[in-house]
Amino acid sequence: MTQVKASVMDEAALNRAVRRISHEIIERNKGTDGLVLIGIRRRGLPLARMIRQNIAAIEGVTLPLESLDIKFYRDDLTEIADAPKVGDEPLKTDVTGKKVVLVDDVLYTGRTARAAIDAVFAAGRPAQIQLAVLIDRGHRELPIRADYIGKSLPTARGERVAVYLPEYDGKTGADIVELCSTAI
Repeated sequence: MTQVKASVMDEAALNRAVRRISHEIIERNKGTDGLVLIGIRRRGLPLARMIRQNIAAIEGVTLPLESLDIKFYRDDLTEIADAPKVGDEPLKTDVTGKKVVLVDDVLYTGRTARAAIDAVFAAGRPAQIQLAVLIDRGHRELPIRADYIGKSLPTARGERVAVYLPEYDGKTGADIVELCSTAI
């Protein structure tokens, strides 16, 4: 059970953050040549779609968009099951020589980003990998940092950041939630 501790982004703030990230991606890469967006499933994919739509509106270019399921690249598979079933869907876009922008909702320990990088390298050898996140909440366990950040949000370890997107939640925004133990 979770309890909302603080609302940190409403729909307008989330959309502004994604628009800003979209502009920063264009500026940093001096346009859109050779860019590929990859949304980390689950909530990174709709955010990548939003970035793609923004870039199309700004530049008139529709970037390739991929979906990446990183669960089979995680370093904690044995904690999920004794003999995890491993298999994945290959990327349809050739990333070799491209500038890949990985998109995720929350950057926390860095393990999801590391797994996504491993998955991208399994598909090819990109010229560069960049990371865009809606929220960076700190508490890194690996030397990973985001290139594009919608909002930096210091949190306690007992808290979680919940990002809400219409595809999954019927609403848009983000909250800090506190994990509550249930008393019996």
